[in-house]
Formats: sequence, C-alpha cells, structure tokens
Amino acid sequence: MRPERHGEPAGAALLRAQLRHVRWIGGGSGAGKSIIARRIAARHGLRLLATDDLMSDHASRSTAEDCPFLNDFSAMDMDERWVSRSPEAMLETFHWFRGEGFGLIVEDILRLPREPGVLVEGFRLLPRLVKPLLAVPSQAVWLLPTPEFRLAAFDSRGSLWEIARKTSDPDRALRNLLERDRMFTERLFAETKRLELPVIGVRTTMAEDELAELVTAALGL
Repeated sequence: MRPERHGEPAGAALLRAQLRHVRWIGGGSGAGKSIIARRIAARHGLRLLATDDLMSDHASRSTAEDCPFLNDFSAMDMDERWVSRSPEAMLETFHWFRGEGFGLIVEDILRLPREPGVLVEGFRLLPRLVKPLLAVPSQAVWLLPTPEFRLAAFDSRGSLWEIARKTSDPDRALRNLLERDRMFTERLFAETKRLELPVIGVRTTMAEDELAELVTAALGL
C-alpha cells in the first residue's frame, strides 16, 4: 500500500488499495465509452459497471442536502432545463457534471466482488474525483471526442433528440445540449492535462477496433 499523499484526507490510501482491481473509462458524451467498455469487459472477463444505468437509482438515494444541484434540476420543467437557460448555465449547474452522486458510484463498486476485476465507465467519472482513487495512472483513461465525432455519434443514436423533442423548441434545445457537451469535453481536456491523466482523442476516422486497442493498452490490460 502506498503512503498517503500530502494533503489528502485520512483513509484515502486505504480506499486506493480497495480499488486496485478497478479500471475506469471516463470522457465526453458521445465518445463511444459504453461500446468500448462492453468490448473490453467481455474480452478480459471483467465485471462492467455502466454509471449511466445507475443515475435513476442514485437520484433516488440522494437528498437535497447532499445533491442541491440535482434537487434544483428535478424541480425544473423541460423548457427550464434545456431551452430557457444558456449552455454555460446548463454546464455549471448540471448535477452530474458537478460531481454530485459520485460517492454512490464508489459505494456500488465496493459492494461488488473484487474478482475478476471491475471496469467502470461513464461521463460522471470526473478526473479530479477519480485521480485520488488511482494507485497508478494506468488504471484510468478518458476518451475525448472531436466535435465531428460527437455529432456523428448523436446523429446515429438520436439520444439528444429524444430530450429535445420534449421541449417547446426542439431545435434550440438541441443546440444548447450540443454546446453544453462541447464545453464539458473541453473542460475534461483541461482537467486531465492539469492532472496528467491518460487521454485518447476520438476522431471520425478512428475505427472501433483501433479505439478498443488503444483503450486496452492505456489500461494495461
């Protein structure tokens, strides 16, 4: 077990030791994290924890005191969430981007068996929250898509349109969502660079097999 790092909370070294069997794939929306994580988990016999699938459960387990931004978001109607506010306001106040509920992700990981290992993926894996949990940097990697890749991914999935169509102005809502996610990806790039964490840029010319191999190598699998 490594000694505690200067200035970190007591018990952090113990938590890192408890999470040595975990690999993390974070990144911007539309980067292909889920597809790549499923492939790698299946190939290497790892247990997959997709944090997007846990959002409803984590929201139900949260309190207004623990997650004030989530509480405010839940009280908004669809236009208040996606149409009437600027993308900048949406970015700054979106609860998962603020790290709310991240502790519940860690709680869920610790409940899982250590064998055969765990692969966690999702946009909620913010670099500043994950880094203190890493025994070595190669336990984690962030996928950062170019705007062109993100747009192509969303066009193929149609997921953002599902949100936008529930508003009174779907076109504006979609523009707001795309801009918010673009800024979030830029923020991830700056944060991973500052923290010296591994990053893979995802381009439209990159085949799925190539990306899977790059992620596998980055995670030391």
